Amino acid sequence: MSENERPEPFTYDGEVPPGETRHLRYEVGETYLGDPVEVPITIINGTEAGPNVFLTAAIHGDELNGVKVVQEVADRYDPDDLHGTLVCLHVVNVPGYLAQQRDIPIYDQDINRSFPGKERSNTAERMANKIYCRFVSQCDLGIDFHTSTRNRTTMYHIRADVSNPAVDRLARAFNANVILDGEGEATSLRSVATGDGIPTITVEMGKAHRFQRPLIDKAVEGVNNVLAEYDVLPDESATEAKWHKVLGGEQEKRWLRAETGGLVEMEWGPYPLVHEGDTICTVTDHFKREEHAVTAPFTGIIVGVLENPVALPGHPLCHLARIDRETHAEIETEIERGEFDGYRTLGLGEMADGEQTE
Repeated sequence: MSENERPEPFTYDGEVPPGETRHLRYEVGETYLGDPVEVPITIINGTEAGPNVFLTAAIHGDELNGVKVVQEVADRYDPDDLHGTLVCLHVVNVPGYLAQQRDIPIYDQDINRSFPGKERSNTAERMANKIYCRFVSQCDLGIDFHTSTRNRTTMYHIRADVSNPAVDRLARAFNANVILDGEGEATSLRSVATGDGIPTITVEMGKAHRFQRPLIDKAVEGVNNVLAEYDVLPDESATEAKWHKVLGGEQEKRWLRAETGGLVEMEWGPYPLVHEGDTICTVTDHFKREEHAVTAPFTGIIVGVLENPVALPGHPLCHLARIDRETHAEIETEIERGEFDGYRTLGLGEMADGEQTE
């Protein structure tokens, strides 16, 4: 930013002047009764010029960890702290949030398959269009918070198109150890925003229907790290993770699926590091006469596993990501020092990943 650049109001249908924080409920639709559907939003416009940063949570209504992250970030900063603006969309999918389900109720429409939306279309596209045009499109970068779907949990990681240098910078600044590389669905928020020149990442963290404090704390610090990296918090320094692993390409990650139906018992842990040949889980029939062990085909990190203890043939049991020797050695060193996030050791339960995530 130029030293002579002055802060400007953040404009949507209204405006938030520099030096102000505004909490508002923005109408994006109506209920069957004609009552407004309103998205809770906090806008903190700094006293100094800088980037506009958006944070979104609960695009899928049952994914709650991000809701708590956005609440805490919105409460953490004052305009005097910021060179730039924070645009915090606390709950994007209000109908799904009220029903505690992933999609918009009744029609099962997925807002994260509806961006940038249309002014005259179905409910999801209308809502997406208002959110995108009024708020997201006014920003310079963004972070979209998700969890896995029900019955599964996802490891704390980032999804980002790191072939884009601007997105790569943002993903690394957030400071998660694992980044899954890819463009994402064409009509997802992060893909559309990134395509419009607004670098955006998705943060996947834990399971639906609950708050998981260790993950929330890590994500709040991740946001702080991003703000430091982009000089929104010019007096703070961005930290760097001891190791990063960017995963991309089919040769580096693999879904392990059940070959038989039955009861699933996870055997891995307490850390998500497994070695080639390790038993990850077993699938047994109800009489315990047949048991099938699912073993790691290579040394890697468990990005996610099934939480529901029953499976049918073809059900995803484990998402395993290959790691190289250098990363393997660093993880083992952190385990020995007691610094590696063990997920089960943090009381988060078994980790898992759904086929439907961001």
